[in-house]
Amino acid sequence: MNYTYLDCLAMFGVGGAHPGGLRLTKNILSSLDLDETKTVLDVGCGTGQTSAYIAENYRCKVISLDSNQIMLEKATKRFSERQLPIEVKHGRTENLPLDENFVDVVLSESVTAFTDIPLTIQEYKRVLKQGGVFIAVEMVLETPLPKEDVKSVIDFYGVHQLLTEQEWYDLLQNAGYKQIEIEKVKTEFDKNDVDNAADFSLSENIDGGLYEILAEHERLTKTFQDILGFRVFKGYIS
Repeated sequence: MNYTYLDCLAMFGVGGAHPGGLRLTKNILSSLDLDETKTVLDVGCGTGQTSAYIAENYRCKVISLDSNQIMLEKATKRFSERQLPIEVKHGRTENLPLDENFVDVVLSESVTAFTDIPLTIQEYKRVLKQGGVFIAVEMVLETPLPKEDVKSVIDFYGVHQLLTEQEWYDLLQNAGYKQIEIEKVKTEFDKNDVDNAADFSLSENIDGGLYEILAEHERLTKTFQDILGFRVFKGYIS
């Protein structure tokens, strides 16, 4: 069977796979005015690590959405074990199963890059309330890459394209976000920091091919560590 990188994440049940992990997520959330009156949409929620943290610490209404059924099953199990009233939805970012002006925050942690980006960010804008904010931790191309290397990365990860910081900014601006903030974060790994601890929810009978995908991910990460970076993007609806 031909597995994809996203299949690999689902089968290993990787939580906090985005750059910066849970530590960065906590920092981002601490800058927001979150309480029980707010509704947060966690797109590409994966195994529900971030959603659970938000529900437990901010008492927000949380909607967890993913297109992968395996991820949703693992997220649902996490929420059930912790008795968290999180709404779980199956769907795609390009066609969100939500009404207009419905949520206060849309959170995307290494998710939007895997979608039809222009369509997705329009959908985020559609479901956000006035005064709402879209927050994304997404991959950026720091310096130009030869076409063959770009193709290798795109083919492996299944992303549509590799965008520079400016290209992300232009897409958000064209989508109608009125205030756009971009932050370059320096990540520091501390083995004693619990937020850096691996979070896995393993499936049974993991195929050997999935370990090969993990190994290739590690190789690409090391090869392009100075070329593929990330940013925290915030786009507000005024």
